[in-house]
Amino acid sequence: MVNIIVDAKGLACPMPIVKAKKGMDTLEAGQIMELLTTDKGSMKDFQAWVGKTKHELLEAKEDQGVFTFIVRKG
Repeated sequence: MVNIIVDAKGLACPMPIVKAKKGMDTLEAGQIMELLTTDKGSMKDFQAWVGKTKHELLEAKEDQGVFTFIVRKG
């Protein structure tokens, strides 16, 4: 179950990461955020960002130019 959906479609780097961080700040540990973005570099950028945090990347996928990331707050 997703607790928050952050729509960052149409935004260029670094804005999807900025919006993701703001979204994660509203959650409690264990809650889940879904991030939607169309930035082509987001797959690499977002995975690197999650790696620097205590959050857990549950899913990362791309479908017709939309990247979806599911993250559990650490």
